[in-house]
Amino acid sequence: MNIFMIGGTGLLGSAAAQIFIDKGHKVKTLSLPPIPVGSNLPNEMEIILKDANKLSDAEMLEIMKGSDIFVFATGVDERIEFSAPVYDAYYKYNIAPLERLLPLAKKAGMKGAVVCGSYFAWLAKNRPDMKLCDKHPYIKSRVEQENVCEKYSDKNFQVGVLELPYIFGTQAGRKPVWVILIEQLQRFEKMPFTMYPAGGTAMLTVRQVGQAIVGAAEQAMEAVKNNNGTFRAYGISCYNMTWREFLKIVYRAMNGTPNRKIVDVPKSAFKAFGLVMRKDYKERNVDAGIDPVGLADIMGMNLFIPTDDCKELGCTNDDIEKAIFDSIKLSKEAFEGKADLVEMKGE
Repeated sequence: MNIFMIGGTGLLGSAAAQIFIDKGHKVKTLSLPPIPVGSNLPNEMEIILKDANKLSDAEMLEIMKGSDIFVFATGVDERIEFSAPVYDAYYKYNIAPLERLLPLAKKAGMKGAVVCGSYFAWLAKNRPDMKLCDKHPYIKSRVEQENVCEKYSDKNFQVGVLELPYIFGTQAGRKPVWVILIEQLQRFEKMPFTMYPAGGTAMLTVRQVGQAIVGAAEQAMEAVKNNNGTFRAYGISCYNMTWREFLKIVYRAMNGTPNRKIVDVPKSAFKAFGLVMRKDYKERNVDAGIDPVGLADIMGMNLFIPTDDCKELGCTNDDIEKAIFDSIKLSKEAFEGKADLVEMKGE
């Protein structure tokens, strides 16, 4: 296959690119500069350092020409702050590009696309009673993103969305998203225990995300070959872990603490803290993608996803504890100003 990717120099895109290349496929990526120092990108990948949003449709079609599969491995998540209305920012970076690029990919003769989405969409669809799209602009945007992908899917062009949970692993020279967790845990630094919700989360490693992207691309090609293309939303998880289990690993990675005491935070206390966060956001003119009061309901549940889809896509076992260690160690270095790292970008 010939793969055209947006975000191929990023954490997830580069992992997928290497696996594509190892399997004999060709990869071309359109990415934003700068390339992180020491990022160890595949030598065989063709890299075009340009902003897709600033290219004309004719220029995009020329770049896409000859490709079989489009991979959208970019966008922004709820941890990046925006002023109100925050949904507009999510639309700009996660939805509008697909409204434009998916039709162009079809026009260029491609057979399908793979989009990196969010497991919050999986939760919203599986728990409609929680009314998450009404409460959280970010979750609404991820469901809308899937709706756009489904709109452009047909028997000749299969779009697969990977509903990605928490991801662990690092790319040399790039700042991990987990710096925010290091910041949060500082408030418990002088306490003999850490207070955290009683729930848990699905997760996987960067390499496993790469495998999922490649697997979804191969499935799209095969489906269209059989005149059977459709829309696929894959619930992604290779491991399901409680916050308590996860934080014990985090503390070992941060400072070698072998068995940090973790105390469950009552949902009422978490919601009270959410009210404080609402006030802070308002004072800083920040519009929350995930409402901090409503977040208590999500963090207090075991947001576990069956591993069936990952197995179907060819994800193999990996060392999740090492991946967490690597992520937290680099995040701590970034928090302490000991590492010069490139920030993750969406635009």
